[in-house]
Amino acid sequence: MATKQSGAPGGKASSKGVLTPFSQTTEDGMGLPDFEDLCESLRFNPQEGDISLGGRRMVMTNITSMATLRRELIEILGLDKARGVFTRMGYSAGYQDAEMAARVREKGNAYDVLTAGPALHAIEGWTSVEPIKLEIDVGKGHYYGEFIWRNSSEADMHSTYHDLSSDPVCWMQIGYASGYGSRFMGKRLLYKEIECSGCGHRHCKIIGKPIEQWDDPTPEIYYMYPEERGENTDLRPTHHLPRSLDPFNTEPSKLAMFGGMIGASSSFTNCCNRLQRVADTSATVLFLGETGVGKERFARALHAISDRSNGPFIAINCAAIPPDLLEAELFGVVRGAFTDATASRAGRFERADGGSIFLDEVGTLSLSAQCKLLRVLQEREFERLGDEQIRKVDIRVIAATNSDLREEVKKGNFREDLLFRINVFPLEIPPLRERRDDIPLLLEYFLKTYNELHNRSVLGYTERALDALLNYRFPGNIRELENMVERAVILANPDAALDIPQLLSQGEQFSNPSLGMASDGHLEQSADWIVDNDQVPESIAEKILLAGTSLIEIESDLVSEAVQQADGNLAEAARRLGITRRQLEYKFSKLNGN
Repeated sequence: MATKQSGAPGGKASSKGVLTPFSQTTEDGMGLPDFEDLCESLRFNPQEGDISLGGRRMVMTNITSMATLRRELIEILGLDKARGVFTRMGYSAGYQDAEMAARVREKGNAYDVLTAGPALHAIEGWTSVEPIKLEIDVGKGHYYGEFIWRNSSEADMHSTYHDLSSDPVCWMQIGYASGYGSRFMGKRLLYKEIECSGCGHRHCKIIGKPIEQWDDPTPEIYYMYPEERGENTDLRPTHHLPRSLDPFNTEPSKLAMFGGMIGASSSFTNCCNRLQRVADTSATVLFLGETGVGKERFARALHAISDRSNGPFIAINCAAIPPDLLEAELFGVVRGAFTDATASRAGRFERADGGSIFLDEVGTLSLSAQCKLLRVLQEREFERLGDEQIRKVDIRVIAATNSDLREEVKKGNFREDLLFRINVFPLEIPPLRERRDDIPLLLEYFLKTYNELHNRSVLGYTERALDALLNYRFPGNIRELENMVERAVILANPDAALDIPQLLSQGEQFSNPSLGMASDGHLEQSADWIVDNDQVPESIAEKILLAGTSLIEIESDLVSEAVQQADGNLAEAARRLGITRRQLEYKFSKLNGN
């Protein structure tokens, strides 16, 4: 194989994520780096009906159904518009996969991070990818790539209902390559398919470079960016330029943030869409959901995007105030209304005038307070406790509860007419176990937050810790996850990754272990971790210290034993040790004197 390289092999990333130039050309193909680190992030959880890759939910479908969808869209929209839809679908998928790959291979080199895209493409069953030529200089914005696609599923998909095509047919895959490369480089890249097996060629071949370097970027650019030719279409891509010039930036995407909340799952997005629908109205909103799902966060987001955002946001937990003081807190009191009322003061409703008031745990209100609240909702007026003066307020009422108010009505604990008043626009916030796609984003955000708050330098999460968290049911929802991460950051050693003992340190248990991909491609069940610190005998550490064994000797023995038990499978040995495959390779090579 003839090979020409310039720059540091692989273009090593510095501590700040800056890549040195990388260039490599071969006659016989360069091959892709080992897939195992990416395969380790593929999880199957049949009990939950969930498949995930890098923490993002996936689905399996047969190629015939995709071919049927393709045929139907071509017949309905026409060939040109159908091609645009599939190209933009691929672009979005590639862009999102690049976000995930930047986390999985954030300590790798330029070649490893970039080629995670083709590897993911292969893992997802689209095609087998062979790099032919790559030139990368992120700092100068230079990029040139040539790849061969063998066994293209999209070409097979097209041939199911169509004869040989005169134009390339791998639309989604071209979009994917362009989206992935654009996210990696921080500027718009465009790939073109210059050979296609759907046109009768032996295999597919693609070339990618920045849009401005193409002499004629059409027609592909129009399929990805229809506004380039002035189309007025609702099928435009959701974003035009990547958000960052840093391919190692692991902060949550702006597209995943809404009113200070973080999420990308379909259930989260649906809640946000409904919230936007009601934001510019004055309707009363009732948030429903379990404890810890973030009802107050949603209430604050609603206020922030509403026309009342310049007004006050007043929150009160109805369950936290004694019943005999609650009415005074809500509606205010005049001096002398009762023994301790030594001065007149405004209540929460009065202070919320011109803005929003959030009544958390509204189901705990006394019947007397419910009666007064009903009047405020109906007439937007009230009286302070011990006063006869009627006061008018301009407020929006936002309520929340984790109880079944209809059941409380049946029990006589809640007024039915008040339920009708506050139930104008109910919005149920899903529990975290139904938002598993959001867990990786939340983990990143909480880690960054508590690293800064507690002046720590925790690096991330081990693979088995992520696996455990993605399978844990979180009875305390987001509040529990946040507490877990904060506690783990405090417990963790500096410059180390968070592992199961720090995260699940209170005897938490989880079931429904996922299935992971073994090195030979079959699925195997991961360990069902049950963490209980009391089960770890302190005598182990005591015996090691008494024996006078050094830390280096302990590590060497552990690495050797793990590799031996895994029959030489380094990925499996790394999983057992709770470290990445790359970390194990480094330790194993040092152990063997390499």
